[in-house]
Amino acid sequence: MKKLWIALVWLCFTEAIAQNQITENVVVVVLDGMRWQEIFGGVDTVLLDNPQFTRDKKRIVNLYGDPNPEISRTKLMPFMWTVVGKAGQLHGNRKYRNLVNVANPFQMTYPGFSEMLTGYVDPAISSNRLVTSKSSNVLEFLNSQQNYKDKVAVFATSDLFPYLLDRKQSKLYINADTDTLDLGNTESTLINSMQRMISKPTTERPDILTYFSAIEYIKHKKPKVLYLALGETDAFGHAGSYDQYLETAHTEDNFIKQLWEMLQAMPEYHDKTTLLITCDHGRGGQVPTEWTSHGAKITDSGQIWLAALGPNIPSTGELRVDGQIYQAQIAATIAQILGYRYEPTGQGVYKPISGIVKAKN
Repeated sequence: MKKLWIALVWLCFTEAIAQNQITENVVVVVLDGMRWQEIFGGVDTVLLDNPQFTRDKKRIVNLYGDPNPEISRTKLMPFMWTVVGKAGQLHGNRKYRNLVNVANPFQMTYPGFSEMLTGYVDPAISSNRLVTSKSSNVLEFLNSQQNYKDKVAVFATSDLFPYLLDRKQSKLYINADTDTLDLGNTESTLINSMQRMISKPTTERPDILTYFSAIEYIKHKKPKVLYLALGETDAFGHAGSYDQYLETAHTEDNFIKQLWEMLQAMPEYHDKTTLLITCDHGRGGQVPTEWTSHGAKITDSGQIWLAALGPNIPSTGELRVDGQIYQAQIAATIAQILGYRYEPTGQGVYKPISGIVKAKN
């Protein structure tokens, strides 16, 4: 009887440890169209040396250049490599045959975000045309769980998210493109004024407004799941401005750093939050002039990457082993990190990424 009692106590103890290991919050940051080539190799010297794409080579070299790609990538994205690269995981360096790919054949923005959040390839979403998605998604799934009800928020630069998440039917908080922020404080009023008055560097609002809208929302509403989709890396890529593409990547790395530091300073998030960083599609690479584009006919644009940091994430750093994961696995992985199984009825959802979450004791 004593042995049975000890065994039951030990079982309860180990189950408590396992529960404590489950992250309570997840933040996903997506850098639209950010290539794996710069994430893992820093400045691409072929594009750097082409005056068609790089207007101020000297400035870019001074800021981010180095003959050693590992030094260049750290100068370009210091948070990614000094924090995530040491305490978390980075998947997708194809130099080591560590592969991350989109599963959809379209290799475009809307199909990529759809795949990432639904967990499968939706044939109805085959272009960037703004059609309303009828597919299930992991954010709505989490929002339907008791512990996460009204605690899931989406902030996006792109105007596609009200369609992807079907705003008319959705119970999610969605703030995208021209949406205002209604928190009743001075900061949100200022952000709204800036949004009305500022000129757009691209066809969508500047990422900095999306970012600070999300920051203010976190401070006041404290969501448990936040999805933040930034768009300027893709916009400047399409424009063929390699200078601005790199500058934007560096700036948004700093956004993520400040976001992570703010979360770690808040008791609701400190040591209870997992951060995922990725992109929706790749860009051309083998043919240098194709770096401005992506799509089914552009070589390499289905090649992406994934970074992860948090209490559930084994600290493996940069993965330098053979491997293959797909963007469609991210949806089930987000749910798994929070202790749920995401399997919409009737859909062939991709399984969670193996090894990205610590095994329970």
